[in-house]
Amino acid sequence: MKKKFALALAALMMTGTLAACGSTNTNNNAGSATDGTSVTSETPNVDAIKEKGEIIMLTNAAFPPFEYQADDGSIQGVDVEIAQAVADKLGVNLKIVDMDFNSITNSLKSGKGDFAAAGMTITEERLKQVDFSDEYVTSSQVVVVRSDSDLEGDKAAIDAALSGKNIAVQEGTTGDWYASGDEENTGSTIKNANVLQYKSATEAGLHLANGKADAIIIDQKPAEAIVAANDGKLKILDTKLTDEQYAFAVQKGQEDLRDVINEVIAEYKGDKVDELITKHMGA
Repeated sequence: MKKKFALALAALMMTGTLAACGSTNTNNNAGSATDGTSVTSETPNVDAIKEKGEIIMLTNAAFPPFEYQADDGSIQGVDVEIAQAVADKLGVNLKIVDMDFNSITNSLKSGKGDFAAAGMTITEERLKQVDFSDEYVTSSQVVVVRSDSDLEGDKAAIDAALSGKNIAVQEGTTGDWYASGDEENTGSTIKNANVLQYKSATEAGLHLANGKADAIIIDQKPAEAIVAANDGKLKILDTKLTDEQYAFAVQKGQEDLRDVINEVIAEYKGDKVDELITKHMGA
């Protein structure tokens, strides 16, 4: 009996050992409370960023004053300064990845960056794919034309006048959608325009100044930068085509990272953002 009992006890101990080995926790965001129960971190995405020591911003550095390439090759702008403040708050380095604006949303969804900051307008279409922070800038789509243009009027009149014309845009932007007659997302009533898509706002401005387009539809601040860079050749029409808000984008479900970004935006929103816009408009 003792021998059988000893063998049974040994087998039981071996089973317990194997069970313990099989229950190793592979979740890097889990730990143990003082009572031995499993605890999951409430900030898994922030924890992962801190662990790697780097946060990756996706942008398109062709949208001054929000992001642009400086003379020394570095990427500067309003969004870059706010992004740096996010990195500082987390105690990590900021890495900026420059890409076509049209690729940013899909690249963020596939995990090629931690967040996107590119003068991005909050739209219903984008909200289906990513989550947005609180807004930090209110903007409008405006029309840029050559200085000798007599185009004027209310929104309906301008949309009618631009129908069938050559309209330069930055590819993938709200201005692109508006020029293409996307009434659902932008309220546009433009019909059958020949939309000339460029990789940057600056490139669109040059082609308008050189007579290769009839107008540009683009955001207010980049429009001001385009006009300033073209020595009196261009002007902005007074009529605003849309009202919209800029925000940073994160992957769906990353509320912890979005909360950190919102904390930084709360510190910058208002006068501080206006100061950054003024600073980078002249760069």
